[in-house]
Amino acid sequence: MEKRKLGKTGPESSALGLGCMGMSDLYGPADRSESIATIHAALEAGVTLLDTGDFYGMGHNEMLIAEALKGGRRDQALVSVKFGGMRGPSGSWIGYDARPAAVKNFAAYSLKRLGTDHIDIYRPARLDPDVPIEETVGAIADLVKEGHVRHIGLSEVGAETLRRAAAVHPIVDLQIEYSLVSRGIEEAILPTCRELGIGITAYGVLSRGLISGHWTRAPVGQTDFRGMSPRFQGENLDRNLMLVEALRKVAERKGVTVAQIAIAWVAAQGRDIVPLVGARRRDRLAEALAALDVALDAADFAAIEQAVPKGAASGERYNAHQMAALDSER
Repeated sequence: MEKRKLGKTGPESSALGLGCMGMSDLYGPADRSESIATIHAALEAGVTLLDTGDFYGMGHNEMLIAEALKGGRRDQALVSVKFGGMRGPSGSWIGYDARPAAVKNFAAYSLKRLGTDHIDIYRPARLDPDVPIEETVGAIADLVKEGHVRHIGLSEVGAETLRRAAAVHPIVDLQIEYSLVSRGIEEAILPTCRELGIGITAYGVLSRGLISGHWTRAPVGQTDFRGMSPRFQGENLDRNLMLVEALRKVAERKGVTVAQIAIAWVAAQGRDIVPLVGARRRDRLAEALAALDVALDAADFAAIEQAVPKGAASGERYNAHQMAALDSER
């Protein structure tokens, strides 16, 4: 497994990370035993980075990872945890909280659910508009000093916030959506990360399955948030799937799958970028891992750009309310 360093001050990670959210929440039902088997298969393949959030299934995902890491597997993993997203008993989203006291409270509960004495990378899921980023990062820095957290990351913040945070404590990575159909970071955020020595852990590299080559127009269940995502609705979906079919032709000429060429494209944008794949099954994980062996040349990049031009996606990546909460989109 190829290794990539997370920023200039961060740990070494596998070149591909496993996003575990869908094993507990938001993408419809998942099979617990298959989820754990997928985590085990990832570790056996050399994947070290496991990404979760304390609000994924209201703690369920952290407990699932804890179970998967039993038997001496904890030392094989870099566990990345997001915090701050607050939810009601129905699963509804009710805001963010990144006050210093809340940060430490969330961390205490995550450590208990994960069954570990430290979190490798700890990050606020979003910028709390009511709390200066300096205060949030300062609270995580206290946890670093105490040994409860090893490294500090951020998620979905813009260039100015990155600079303010990095002035308080070294930031190892920014977790943010980046894919062939979500390239907004290329304007200011990615250059700022590179200037500051902050790595990128890219989620949504397959746009939540949209550009995986496996998505169909079949209706989704009520517990799958993609049913409310603009890119998966009506004419937007039709236009986006046309892009996928154009990309499929490029992939077929290369002898790979649509998902593999989409993942390979993200991985090829720089050694400071680690794609996160949300595989919930071992077969999908195997497909994603094979993307690391896909070498793209200039002709491939040109063909991919022609098939999926920058800005060609129809629909925003989140609904209007969620987009308004993203510091990275301001």
